[in-house]
Amino acid sequence: MTSPTPPGTAPIRVLIADDQNMVRTGFRFFLDAQPDITVVAEAADGEQAVALAREVRPDVCLLDIRMPKLDGLAATRLLAGPEVADPMRVVVVTTFDLDEYVYGALRGGACGFLLKDSGPALLAEAVRAAAAGDSLVSPSVTVRLLKHLTRTPETVAPARPRPVNESLTDRELDVVRLVALGRTNAEIAAELYVSLSTVKTHLSSVQLKLAARNRVEIAAWAWQNGHAQAGG
Repeated sequence: MTSPTPPGTAPIRVLIADDQNMVRTGFRFFLDAQPDITVVAEAADGEQAVALAREVRPDVCLLDIRMPKLDGLAATRLLAGPEVADPMRVVVVTTFDLDEYVYGALRGGACGFLLKDSGPALLAEAVRAAAAGDSLVSPSVTVRLLKHLTRTPETVAPARPRPVNESLTDRELDVVRLVALGRTNAEIAAELYVSLSTVKTHLSSVQLKLAARNRVEIAAWAWQNGHAQAGG
């Protein structure tokens, strides 16, 4: 299902970076067919991706993990990392079963993750979510990724400690748990019977307390600290 662009609203501008021409072509074909999305640049390696992204300033960058010259993790840090003054929205595209370094992209500032075999509909939804300031829209991918990270602590060893500056309230923990289960802000609001603005307020408070850069880091904290189970 497509999401029509409201009158007067510019389409979401996307950069695609992947070393496989067939992947780039497939992504472009589907995304350009969406009325609210347009592909403005393609890159075959990480260096070209960073250069093009800085030049054309797309709304969302889709970066493959494994690329020549500069891999997707390094490119993500350069485009969305903590030292970047004006970070971009980066969605990392990966073959999850073969790649255990996705957590590095999270720490590098990525706002979402997408499996290459997720299908075209999820690709478009991931782009829309990133452009809207949300993160990965697929609960199954979020849960699968973060469960994997908690089973393999060696993949998260380099991450900096994430102390809680202040205790989270019970309601903030409810929001954190649902973020970790892959819920969008709208779904969280419906499940907790609160307004969308209330959810956003709670998330802002949680980000401050956890020193988290995005909701994916909030989800990772929840999984690592036992707050991601239903009712937990």
